[in-house]
Amino acid sequence: MDLPDPYLPGAISLLDQLDKKLLVILRDGRTLIGYLRTIDQFANLVLHETLERIHVDKYYGDIPRGIFLIRGENVVLAGEIDEQKEKHTGLTCVSVDEILSMQREKTEAKERFEEAKSRAMKGRGRVAANRLDSMTLDEQF
Repeated sequence: MDLPDPYLPGAISLLDQLDKKLLVILRDGRTLIGYLRTIDQFANLVLHETLERIHVDKYYGDIPRGIFLIRGENVVLAGEIDEQKEKHTGLTCVSVDEILSMQREKTEAKERFEEAKSRAMKGRGRVAANRLDSMTLDEQF
């Protein structure tokens, strides 16, 4: 990767990405794709023609979101998309209803697995670390 001559670290480095197609991953796990229109010193971004992309296994679906204002503290990753390579990802595009259904099924399966794992650990006298924080003192004993 070639850096610009006077490379400026931080949010200001995104100025080179203005009017280019960007992929942005947020803290809550959402993936947004859109054209970067403006940025400020806090890395607040405005994306135009934004799509929310949902991935499930080898499938993806895009939900149109339009203009999207993203608070800088919620950005985990932001990078330019090569539109030629994007077409050859090996993923299959499905409708919004299909991808949401697939996502719901996968989430429910994960929750069932975690619940079974928790029951198995509890049966052996162990408590999962993430559950320990949410338990009251009475539940622990």
